[in-house]
Amino acid sequence: MRILFITSSRIGDVVLSTGLLGHLVDTHPDARFTIACGPVAAPLLRAVPRLDRLIPMAKRPFGRHWLALWLACVGTRWDLVVDLRNSVVGRLLASRRFAVHQRRPGAHKVEEIAAVLGLSPPPAPRLWIDAGAAAEADRLLPPHAPFLAIGPTANWPGKEWPADRFAALAQRLTGPTGPLAGMRVAVLAAGSEAERARPVLAALGSAAIDLVGRTDPLVAAACLRRAALYVGNDSGLMHIAAAVGTPTLGLFGPGFPETYGPWGPAARTVVGAEPRAALFARWKAGEDGLMDSITLEAAEAAARSLCLRPALM
Repeated sequence: MRILFITSSRIGDVVLSTGLLGHLVDTHPDARFTIACGPVAAPLLRAVPRLDRLIPMAKRPFGRHWLALWLACVGTRWDLVVDLRNSVVGRLLASRRFAVHQRRPGAHKVEEIAAVLGLSPPPAPRLWIDAGAAAEADRLLPPHAPFLAIGPTANWPGKEWPADRFAALAQRLTGPTGPLAGMRVAVLAAGSEAERARPVLAALGSAAIDLVGRTDPLVAAACLRRAALYVGNDSGLMHIAAAVGTPTLGLFGPGFPETYGPWGPAARTVVGAEPRAALFARWKAGEDGLMDSITLEAAEAAARSLCLRPALM
């Protein structure tokens, strides 16, 4: 059986689609998979079981990336094509079954993706971590020592909680009276976001484990599954942390936590007091400080509630 799975470009959306992908892996043990996704997110899927081909689909002018994908896939007769991009490619391939994504207003993205195959309840996102990623995590992290992980950056600065509050939160949680007392703090961010992560690293000093720009997405997953807690902005890292089962706190300003919040029983969100409409109006006006209404106290209370879960006792 051959299955073509066309998923998203962004890391977060790819992670949220892995519940559906995992369902296919589990329910079709004889299937071989071809997966197409954005090049940045592609490393996340390199360890999917029975993977025949992983196609990193870089965007090209005039939609030529879709032509390239069609050319790569047209020579195969597919048993199932799942197209989460609702592209023309899936409709132009020979397949016994074709399933396409449709928007479902009001639903979380995980629920929306599961509806492609009529699955309810929706399967939770998951990630498959290979030996190479696990070994690199072993190299980067202190052995056998739990830690707090934080993601102080995002794909645009308007979604970033102030750096000084991230540092203060980490210090409260890992300080002598904190629930993670004595733990070090792993700071994760893409290399392109290093300047924005630098103030957090500087404030934490020797307590920091600097992982900024040092991991690909699957190595980040291998690191995050060893964390006692993850706290971060609305970003792909947030979804990776939740998908590997780490208690995850997502901080949301001008975003949509009801649709893109971290998924799972050990996932929480904190939203600021400023109304979303006002935040978007400020964003359009070019203003900064869109996450300022999330207080340090609110984030700390939510983080502590996650630390009290039995898995962390």
